[in-house]
Amino acid sequence: MSLPPLIQTFVLHFGEMGSRWGINRTVGQIYALLFVSQKPMNADEISEALGFSRSNVSMGLKELESWQLVRLQHLVGDRREYFSAPEDVWAIFRTLAEERRKREVDPTLSLLRDALMQSPTGPEEIYALERMRQMHELIELVTKWFSDVQHLEKPSLIRLMKLGARVGRLLDLKAPFKSIAGGRGKKESDHD
Repeated sequence: MSLPPLIQTFVLHFGEMGSRWGINRTVGQIYALLFVSQKPMNADEISEALGFSRSNVSMGLKELESWQLVRLQHLVGDRREYFSAPEDVWAIFRTLAEERRKREVDPTLSLLRDALMQSPTGPEEIYALERMRQMHELIELVTKWFSDVQHLEKPSLIRLMKLGARVGRLLDLKAPFKSIAGGRGKKESDHD
């Protein structure tokens, strides 16, 4: 690997973390390199910088394209394809979250919906279906919340994330204002 030490450390670490996130080490390293690169890179440059075969780089770039994590572009006077990572880390986060939802959460929700349509044949299945219903409700709730958050403008999203656990205090403050705002004085739990 012919990279400056700081970049090499980042690329190697990102490759190792990538394998824990469901992508292979090579793809993780390619993405890390593109992420920190000042300019778009072609496959030959990536191959040389990382010491990977050209075919491994091509396969890795195709996978990153399928995840919509790299941009393909052409430079004037050059027939080669160049790749870069989006500049905005928030856009990268949103893309990753959406792709993971499509690949991991949606199939689970489909399976749970299908299972919940079944008629139980005995006590074990009655219990299992109730547990599946609980899981389905939780995943649906989290998915809806995350979808709502995904549509926030970047400044609002940053403020929300910086609130952290303090958002609980804001929710606690909501109760006294419900009766003033026409909430008929009901507690939040009465609406759940």
